[in-house]
Amino acid sequence: MDKRIILASKSKIRKEILDRNNITNTVEPSNVDEDIIKSSLLSEKASPEIISKNLAEIKANKISIKHPDKLVLGADSVIDLEGKLISKPENRESALKILKKLNGKHHHLISSVCISKNGMMIWNYTDKAKLTMKNFTEEELKQYLSKISDENLYAYNVYQIESEGRYLFTSIEGDEDTIMGLPIKKIKEYLKIHGY
Repeated sequence: MDKRIILASKSKIRKEILDRNNITNTVEPSNVDEDIIKSSLLSEKASPEIISKNLAEIKANKISIKHPDKLVLGADSVIDLEGKLISKPENRESALKILKKLNGKHHHLISSVCISKNGMMIWNYTDKAKLTMKNFTEEELKQYLSKISDENLYAYNVYQIESEGRYLFTSIEGDEDTIMGLPIKKIKEYLKIHGY
């Protein structure tokens, strides 16, 4: 039996988490249009958590259809600020706006994962972390953004908890792998039960 799973994501950090945990994987990004799905779900008044779960499932199912009998892992992370969805920044201006919204407040980072087989979800899990951001001046936020490459800025939301982003917060409650986009402990538990 091929114990390789397919990661339906182009996120380098998610791939790194799988590799670090000795989970054999190949990468095949789903390339779903997240904005269309988010808009549709928001029009139905879906919560950030529901949006995250749906996106993880859609990504996994899309790739799973192409690879029958393989396990496909889809994942999605969103920011929930007082019940409102905060999406990834489109440019540096929108990144600054997001940081200003989060400034001095606490928010939740929600990460959902889904494992699909034969085009259907067979398992899913959602985890939340609570982050409280320090109060910064606009100038300090601009300085922080100037240290982050475009690639990282658009790939991992507006803060990189594994590097510079840690200094933005007074408190971080929750699993660090969840914050980086992949609640790996639960994934490992599931895969172990199923002989992976």
